Amino acid sequence: MQDWLTDSELLVMKTVWESEEPLPVQEIMTRTNLKYGKKWKVQTISTFLGRMVKKGYLNMERKGRVFYYDPLVTEEVYRKRELDRQITFWGEGSLDGLVASFAKMTRLTEEEKERIRRLLDDMD
Repeated sequence: MQDWLTDSELLVMKTVWESEEPLPVQEIMTRTNLKYGKKWKVQTISTFLGRMVKKGYLNMERKGRVFYYDPLVTEEVYRKRELDRQITFWGEGSLDGLVASFAKMTRLTEEEKERIRRLLDDMD
């Protein structure tokens, strides 16, 4: 796996992750456009899929005249890798640094603060 997914590639990848079976490009296009309000054409989706195959995120298999795509990288693995990247960049390598950075930029409601406290308490 190399390179990060672009925002557009990530939307397409989420569509693939949500399927329990390999999908053809037409189905990926339909599902992505419906879920995310896009109007992407088959060629656009094919371009994103080709890039993700080259980056090592997707497997492509031809069955007759149709190409099917399924993930080589799970959503959980990508999510962890992305969170680690954000912690390194914005939190200077520590989760508490990331949370402090976030807290400086965002005004949390009392309800949000309480939910975070409960999450932390439940980790014990």
